[in-house]
Amino acid sequence: MALREISIWKSIDWYTIGLYTVLVFIGWVSIYAASYNFDDASIFDFSERSGKQLLWIGLSFSIAFVLLMLDSRMYEALAYPIYIGFMILLVATIFLAPEIKGSRSWLVLGPVNIQPAEFAKFGTALALARLISSYNFMLTVPSNFFKACLLILLPMALIMMQKETGSALVYASLIFMLYREGMTALILFAGLCSIVYFVVGVKYSDMLWGSTPVGEVLVLALIVLVIIGMIAYFYKDSVVVRNLLLLSASVSVICYLLSVLGISFNWVYVILSLIFLSSLYIVFLYLQSRNTKLLLTLCFAIASVVFLFSVNYVFTDIMEPHQQTRIKVALGMEDDPRGAGYNVNQSKIAIGSGGLWGKGFLNGTQTKLKYVPEQDTDFIFCTIGEEEGFWGASLVVILFFALIIRIIQIAERQRSVFGRVYGYCVASILFFHLAINVGMVIGLCPVIGIPLPFFSYGGSSLWGFTILLFTLLRIDAGRLENY
Repeated sequence: MALREISIWKSIDWYTIGLYTVLVFIGWVSIYAASYNFDDASIFDFSERSGKQLLWIGLSFSIAFVLLMLDSRMYEALAYPIYIGFMILLVATIFLAPEIKGSRSWLVLGPVNIQPAEFAKFGTALALARLISSYNFMLTVPSNFFKACLLILLPMALIMMQKETGSALVYASLIFMLYREGMTALILFAGLCSIVYFVVGVKYSDMLWGSTPVGEVLVLALIVLVIIGMIAYFYKDSVVVRNLLLLSASVSVICYLLSVLGISFNWVYVILSLIFLSSLYIVFLYLQSRNTKLLLTLCFAIASVVFLFSVNYVFTDIMEPHQQTRIKVALGMEDDPRGAGYNVNQSKIAIGSGGLWGKGFLNGTQTKLKYVPEQDTDFIFCTIGEEEGFWGASLVVILFFALIIRIIQIAERQRSVFGRVYGYCVASILFFHLAINVGMVIGLCPVIGIPLPFFSYGGSSLWGFTILLFTLLRIDAGRLENY
């Protein structure tokens, strides 16, 4: 037993533990700064949020120690049972959790509130790692890809049923891991196009060109350009690309001249006709070359058009009114400084007032006077920006990126597919949380309630990330045992 413990402590990645400790410490101090009320309360006062966070931190280090003492092979062996257990817990949460701020995502266990969605990330990462590391598994096989997607979509659906959209979206970050493990880049490209189509379609939906929404016209034009670009990439024939460009340009010029002459028509139908003609041309090229990638281009064109006309339905009929307002504020369609845009507006004021070097520790006026709601949870980054300035905020982001890069390095040096896949799951989840939370605080993303790892007040988030990270460290240490 002594020899096994020695091997663990010698092979553990202390650099990652150091980064984790530094981030947790800065987060704890930031929580004290965000909740400080000029009452000279001690940072160790357990009646204050900083004191309570210290308890969560102490428990986190205890959890980390236990995880490091477990056999690394246990995580792979129990991956599916752990996943199933968390899925059952997510189902139970829908019915047992009280409604808090419009969602049912917190289980009340005496004096402690637990959010199962934070821990389900761990179970999902383990299950994906176990699936992809199974014998002769390849993501390029459609049935295998479907199984991996099902493992991701199940917790997303259950969390959406809890009306916790932000936590559900985090699971979409696992697409980066799937890409690393062999998923075609076309799916990533499709995801990027979907985001662009959604943003452009929604942002310009209220602008009319005659009786036609400008958003629809712009997105359809983008679809035409994407089709031409995909044909150029897959077919690699300059004559074909030139013909499509000439066709598109000719139709556009003719329609513009007709509009100048006062002949009215719907531009949407014109571009749809152009897409239809392009699709027929793709079929003709496929019959000539039997290039299956041309069929992918055809499917992509059809899916893009269907997606465009479903955007309005999703935005108006499925999304909640407050979600619609947050997206409109983020896209600059509405200015609601006292309503949906209040949090972000005050957060940007706080960060901007910090300047280059900040106002100094405990000297932030925006945070001390409680102008920023949720300033010690989802919006804690604005406290750092106001008190420590640009350089302090930049340092925090650099520390996060150093941790993410280190996690990727750990993932790449694993001897097993299980360890590598799990490592990339951790890196993807951590990056998504960082990017969305910081983007949310500075107004680049809609407010969807995603905490900043190791910083935001609360035990569930801190424990969830601690479990994710130290399980990876234990798997990493296990790769050197018996060697």
